Amino acid sequence: MPVSEKALISKITWRIMPFLGFLYLIAYIDRQNVSFAKLQMVDALGLSEYAYGLGASLFFIGYFIFEVPSNLFLERFGASRWFARILISWGAVTIALAYTQNATMFYVLRFLLGVAEAGFFPGVLYLLTLWFPKDYRGRMVGLFMIFSAFANAIGAPLGGVLLDLDGLLGYAGWEWVFLATGVPAVIAGVVTLFYLPDRPEKAQFLSTDEKTWLAERLARENAGMSAEADNGFKALVNPRVLLMALCYVGFPLAAYGLSYWLPTIVEGFGVSNTTNGLINIIPWLIVAAALYIVPSMADRTENKTPYIVGPAFIGALFLVLSAVVTNHTLQFVFLCVAAAGIFAGQPVFWSLPGRFLRGAGAAAGIAAINSVGNLGGFVAQNVVPWIKDETGSTIAPMFFLAACLAAAGMLVIVVGRYARNGETIDEPVLRKS
Repeated sequence: MPVSEKALISKITWRIMPFLGFLYLIAYIDRQNVSFAKLQMVDALGLSEYAYGLGASLFFIGYFIFEVPSNLFLERFGASRWFARILISWGAVTIALAYTQNATMFYVLRFLLGVAEAGFFPGVLYLLTLWFPKDYRGRMVGLFMIFSAFANAIGAPLGGVLLDLDGLLGYAGWEWVFLATGVPAVIAGVVTLFYLPDRPEKAQFLSTDEKTWLAERLARENAGMSAEADNGFKALVNPRVLLMALCYVGFPLAAYGLSYWLPTIVEGFGVSNTTNGLINIIPWLIVAAALYIVPSMADRTENKTPYIVGPAFIGALFLVLSAVVTNHTLQFVFLCVAAAGIFAGQPVFWSLPGRFLRGAGAAAGIAAINSVGNLGGFVAQNVVPWIKDETGSTIAPMFFLAACLAAAGMLVIVVGRYARNGETIDEPVLRKS
């Protein structure tokens, strides 16, 4: 019986994307819960804004060190077992954060959280290269990342409500933030072990004909790649991987800088913790819409660069506008648009590595790009509070985030034009096939 491409892609999408997205939702809430815990934890532990930002940012150092090894272990041991390990370990560390006694303990646990979670996001991106032809990957990454927007939308009111549980059962509000967000990760890790198929050829929900069709389609797309495309070590020194890592730094820097600092900005409007959380739902719903629209448009074209650069420049512009105006309502509106610009082009960016990497090369290359890029999160969570401490303004750091995001957009343009051997990163497979 002939296989319907549309029906097969829909079948795979409904089977694995909601589950992967749900895991990312848990991951993102666990990663960002410090932005709300901060509102009480700073005083409880006697930390300055800068010291707290340093502790929060140590997550990215652990993440950076263990990202590539983690993705290579995933390629070796399979998605179900490795993702289960990641989820259970990061859930346990998050729970331990509720029992933080001092700054040193906070620093150690945040570093360990990065170690535990390393490999999850790039691991999913690698999985998508195994399950979906290249023409679908941009929108699938977009669907996956929509759950990060949902996580911020859910995490914002959840964080506010949990802070207001201060004193319940003898726990402070900030302790409830970590307890309530760590337990779901442990439970999800156990479920992952039994639910998530490692590869399409092992998927019981696909027929033999469907597995064959998908394998042949992916083989045709990968046929034009060089022999080095599936070499993990060579992917780490591939000039295109290194250039993409450099380009990517500005995106997570702006993303984490804004999402980490937004509750503090809104707090400055003079609202309660619960109201703060509810207000913070709005920008992430807008981000969710942008993450669906922009990648869907980009998947219909061969030239992806405008769909990465355009949103980045829009985001940078509106970050500047938010810092220029003094009206709180306008500030918040501009920050909502900026958030959409920061996130919308990222799924399109992540659809590109699978065009010149496969197998262990894709696992290592994607992890390398993500690990280097996420050092931007380390920078953001140190520089943003430092700027606030120096200026006394909660909105002044937006100038810094705007400059970094605009620089990232410019780098994407440069790399798109002058990548190795005159090829654009957009189209290496097409030009070699």
